Amino acid sequence: MEFLYTAPDIGPWMFAGLCAASFVTAFIGVVTGAAGGLILLATMANVMRPDALIAVHTVVQLGQGISRTIVMWPHVMREVLAPFTVGAAVGAAIGAQIFIALPVWTLQLILGVFILFITWVPRLGRFGGSRKRFVVVGFLATFVGVFVSATGTLVAPFTAAAAKDRRNHVATHGTLMAITHTLKMLAFGVAGLTIGAYVPLMAGMIVTGFAGNWAGFKALNLVPEARFWLVFQIILTLLGLRLLWTAARNAGLF
Repeated sequence: MEFLYTAPDIGPWMFAGLCAASFVTAFIGVVTGAAGGLILLATMANVMRPDALIAVHTVVQLGQGISRTIVMWPHVMREVLAPFTVGAAVGAAIGAQIFIALPVWTLQLILGVFILFITWVPRLGRFGGSRKRFVVVGFLATFVGVFVSATGTLVAPFTAAAAKDRRNHVATHGTLMAITHTLKMLAFGVAGLTIGAYVPLMAGMIVTGFAGNWAGFKALNLVPEARFWLVFQIILTLLGLRLLWTAARNAGLF
């Protein structure tokens, strides 16, 4: 039965640990409305080969996004899906050619400042009409997603600004991230990246991620609306500051 927990450089205990991490981070992502994907990425980065990390993480996040959509479909703001998809497709097609020349720390700096502005001045997240706005958000999400793993953090303030309540935000954010990760997967496929050896691990993490989404949704129903948004704002602020700190470090300032 060894094939059930086989992945390059990952034994059965680490396999189980990553599956558990997928459950926990999916739960956190639903209950807080942010941070789950980034925490999972940081966890995986400590044990996985860099050449497979982003692709495997993308597949797992796609599975989590799809399962969150299934669990919370009645709460998804469906009117923003088509505009976001159009923008995301354009961003995936041309983003790399334009943005690849910029240093990573520059992207991190821009994103960090941008996230903090949108978080603390929420009216900026309501610019223009809803459809046009989410075309732009979709474009940005895939435009930088391959280079800077802050895509979810970038999208979250906009879904929060458009949402009527916490359930709309969490459900829609999960669906939009599933669209983004689908396009990123296509990009990885075109690049010829092979991650077939990680199929058992990805399958296990997707299954436990589904369970985490279900448990998180049950818990979300018990969280007061005001407390949810307070925690959400604090987490986005910390993530924005983290991007600024990482940008400064990558720029060689310390």
